[in-house]
Amino acid sequence: MHCFVSRRWRAALHSVTGLALLATAAAAAPAAGQPAMAGPDSALTAVLNALPGEPVTLDSLLEAADSQAVAARLADADWAAAAATLRSERGAFDPELFGSATWTGSDQPAASLFSGAPIVRNDTAELEAGARMTLPIGTELSASLSTVRTVTNSAYAALSPQYQTFGSLTVRQPLLKGFGPAARSDLNVAEHGAAAAASRRQAARQAVAAEVEAEYWELYAGERDLAVATLIRDRTRLFLDETKLRARAGLVGPSQVASAEVFLAEQEQRVLDADEQLDSRSDRLASLIGRRPTAGLARFRPTDEPPVKPRTLPVEELLAAANANNPDLLALAELRSAAGARAVGARWDARPQVDVFGGLGGYGLSGTARDIVFPGSSDTTRYDIADGFGPGWAQVRDRDYPWWNAGIVVSVPLGGRAGSGAAERSRAEVARADHQIEGARRQIEEQVRAQQRELERGARRLELSRAGVEASIKQVEIGMIEYRNGRSTAFEVVRLSADLAGAQQRYSQALVRTARAAAALTQLTGGWYRTAAERE
Repeated sequence: MHCFVSRRWRAALHSVTGLALLATAAAAAPAAGQPAMAGPDSALTAVLNALPGEPVTLDSLLEAADSQAVAARLADADWAAAAATLRSERGAFDPELFGSATWTGSDQPAASLFSGAPIVRNDTAELEAGARMTLPIGTELSASLSTVRTVTNSAYAALSPQYQTFGSLTVRQPLLKGFGPAARSDLNVAEHGAAAAASRRQAARQAVAAEVEAEYWELYAGERDLAVATLIRDRTRLFLDETKLRARAGLVGPSQVASAEVFLAEQEQRVLDADEQLDSRSDRLASLIGRRPTAGLARFRPTDEPPVKPRTLPVEELLAAANANNPDLLALAELRSAAGARAVGARWDARPQVDVFGGLGGYGLSGTARDIVFPGSSDTTRYDIADGFGPGWAQVRDRDYPWWNAGIVVSVPLGGRAGSGAAERSRAEVARADHQIEGARRQIEEQVRAQQRELERGARRLELSRAGVEASIKQVEIGMIEYRNGRSTAFEVVRLSADLAGAQQRYSQALVRTARAAAALTQLTGGWYRTAAERE
């Protein structure tokens, strides 16, 4: 149950409303010998039962709204997008495999006697494969192996095909710009952004739940207001008939009949307004839960009862719970952390670039040897080398022909306006986020205090409104007695009946205000208030 339901509510409603209807029924009391009308409780029950609609519980509406409300689904989409962004940023530090293959063919005319052919034909295939990754501190690692296979028709080429192989392990480490926080600032921002989206998602669902609960109790009060208005209208019709009889008997004047007719017209309008407002409340609930009432019914009908006296807690506890659990505050805190991460990264990127790099590797050579015969000589020369690609790879692996490099790269932008400007902008965004958090905290504190006062004064408000209804009932009773004794007018009876209707509506609104305050505190404290109150 999403409200703290008092089992005494129905009895209290019937007792108070019953007295109200008893007074209005007295306005149309039948003459002696006529059949007595139904009692006020049965009359109210009959009107309520006659209202069309699909009976629904608050829990069923909350469950439907949690998955179907547009605000909740939009928050789900935002959270899914933030989670995908986080996954993408994490992927920036995943290892990456790379490779390439290039085939080239060329026919090149030769003018040199040592070209080995009038037209040198070369067919080349170049293959490269490797892996690389970037560490969260900005370190770039790379390992690669490449080989070039060359087939030629040159008579002086000792190897055809020839395999030239090269392998290397390289590292590049930023020391200033791009180091540490700057390297993973986008990831930090994405992490806090995803956490903020999750908090906003929770906030959207709690806001929807609070709105559904508030509309549910408004619908509850609207039904009873409509029932009371309907009963007063029906009693007013009987009162008008009695006034007309008294006028024909010469006991009252035409002005008395006119007053009763005016009041009846007002009550007819009140019934129409209450019925229209009830439809609007039901339509709003239908929009929140994503479906209309079943079986072609016009509206929903609440079956739960509002809390008469919810649990009140000290305002200090509620404020502490709101500061710790309010999802809107948590989302703003995550956005502030994201701005801070962006500012730290920008501060590092505003510095000069100083990168050190180095690498180790080796070369390899293999292929299919051919006999070489030089012009004008009968000597044959043959290059003694291992055949195939494998021996070249072994030479690289064993570093038979080693390679290495090391160095430093320095870049100092003159003026430094780009980096310093970005850093200053990031610091301003952090300050702005701080101000947003403070503003939201103040607003939430104001709302918590207001709703806590609503709860504290709810019982007193209900007591006063109930007393107002009872006093209005007595006024109507006295007014009817005076009217029948000729000491009052129909206008005065009409005015007293209107006061009674207003008092009954104030009583309904007092019930709704208490229920709305409990729902609002649940939303403001991130669900803490309901859990704490249910433990009591």
